[in-house]
Amino acid sequence: MDGQRDERHDDADDRDDPVTGDDRPRPTGWRVGAAGPLRRLGLILAVLAVALAGAVLGVLAGGQVSTDIGPFRANLSISPARDGGTTVDIPPLGALLLDSHDGPTHLTVRLGALDQGRTEALIDDPASISRASQSAVEDVRSGVMRLGLRTLGASVLVTLVLAGLIFRDVRRTAWAGGLALLVTAGSLGTAAATLRPQAIEEPRYEGLLVNAPAIVGDARRIANDYTKYAEQLQRLVGNVSQLYTTVSALPLLEPTPGTTRVLHVSDMHLNPTGWQLIRTVVEQFGIDVVIDTGDITDWGSEPEASFVGSIGLLKKPYVFIRGNHDSGKTAAAVARQPNAIVLNNTTTTVAGLTIAGIGDPRFTPDKNTSPAGSGLTQQVADQVIGAGNQLAATVRSSPRPVNIALVHDPASAGPLAGTCPLVLAGHTHSRQVSKLPQAPGQQPTTLMVEGSTGGAGLRGLEGEKPTPLSMSVLYFDQQKMLQAYDTITVGGTGQAQVNLERRLVENPTAGVPVTPTPTPTDGVPATPTPTPTG
Repeated sequence: MDGQRDERHDDADDRDDPVTGDDRPRPTGWRVGAAGPLRRLGLILAVLAVALAGAVLGVLAGGQVSTDIGPFRANLSISPARDGGTTVDIPPLGALLLDSHDGPTHLTVRLGALDQGRTEALIDDPASISRASQSAVEDVRSGVMRLGLRTLGASVLVTLVLAGLIFRDVRRTAWAGGLALLVTAGSLGTAAATLRPQAIEEPRYEGLLVNAPAIVGDARRIANDYTKYAEQLQRLVGNVSQLYTTVSALPLLEPTPGTTRVLHVSDMHLNPTGWQLIRTVVEQFGIDVVIDTGDITDWGSEPEASFVGSIGLLKKPYVFIRGNHDSGKTAAAVARQPNAIVLNNTTTTVAGLTIAGIGDPRFTPDKNTSPAGSGLTQQVADQVIGAGNQLAATVRSSPRPVNIALVHDPASAGPLAGTCPLVLAGHTHSRQVSKLPQAPGQQPTTLMVEGSTGGAGLRGLEGEKPTPLSMSVLYFDQQKMLQAYDTITVGGTGQAQVNLERRLVENPTAGVPVTPTPTPTDGVPATPTPTPTG
């Protein structure tokens, strides 16, 4: 009997350990000594360490998905963290930090480029903006669900591969995979169980977005104002199609067959409503050329560059110069449009008009090129006047007489006096027509500063009344002299209002009959010109 008990005891000792998998034969009468528990504990810790390492590596390697959120292409990713939370990364502006959940997982939502097709669909159908905002919640929910499943799968798969390479034992590998699944699922479950949706109303800011509340005010107030503004603009843009019928009540203008119609726009500042207005005017007024004197974007970033995709839809030549908010990437994106021409101290001839232009020498988001911001200090005046001097030299050396010169800041216009009959500018968000000081024997030069075709973007909503959307239609005769111009203003008073005024130029060779306006000169900051705001 004692022998049978010893035999059964020995058989039990020879069975595999459920965790360590140790199936080596042991001597008869073997008993667990001091080394047995330590070895078992070591193997358990090894399995646990491999499971944790595999889970972390799996999350880092596979815990990310790409998804569409409204018109954006976004990347969602999960990473191990101590305190949880969510980061909404908006390059290059910065990030919003949300205390959205607890647990050892951090969610990062990185917004990428705007999809051109979906963005244009939103612009063409304002009702789809509301639908897109509603579907964005479902887009995020669906993306997070796919991200969670993908993270679980990657965590388990990487752990199994890692355990298999280290242990070369099926049982230990299975234990490691199970532990990885338990750890990852528990972490994701903790995040889901502690979710705080109200955290989106209390974000913290990083990067340039730190200044966002001061720049645009309370987000909810701006959203409410913009909703009202968008509703009004929708009615206004619909009424723009009737603008052409009002021409009969304006001063008589009988364009000859050789008349060239130019649409001058400026300072769009990412407002998609401006594109609706531009397209309507291009079609209704039979525009031959569109001239844009800059600031089509706000920060000149790569995601913003997709905003220029609407240029190609105009199917008319589009002549562009950079503003102080446009980067080299912005200019390159414009140049890729099939109908666009980007000027930077160069000339071009379009529809019989010879046009010279130069980009603004500053890039406001980069304080190395714009250390004084937009204020017209002496340092800034020297920069913008220098650009005007460069363009004036280019105009004088042009083999063909230049009809129009383009600068962004009207402070650059002074050196162009007498070099060409017309200078177009923007930047100030305020329309102004004046003459440059004329030296004896020089031809007269008219300076036309356009308002903001984009209503100054979000900044236009800071006041009680939104900044109006403005643009001008210029009529040139067969000699390419300005014979008349229409000023178009939309929604300036916050009411359903569209204004169109026509001005005739009785003597085109003498220019527009307005009072000369002094401009900045080297070494002397100009005081009479409007204070730049763009």
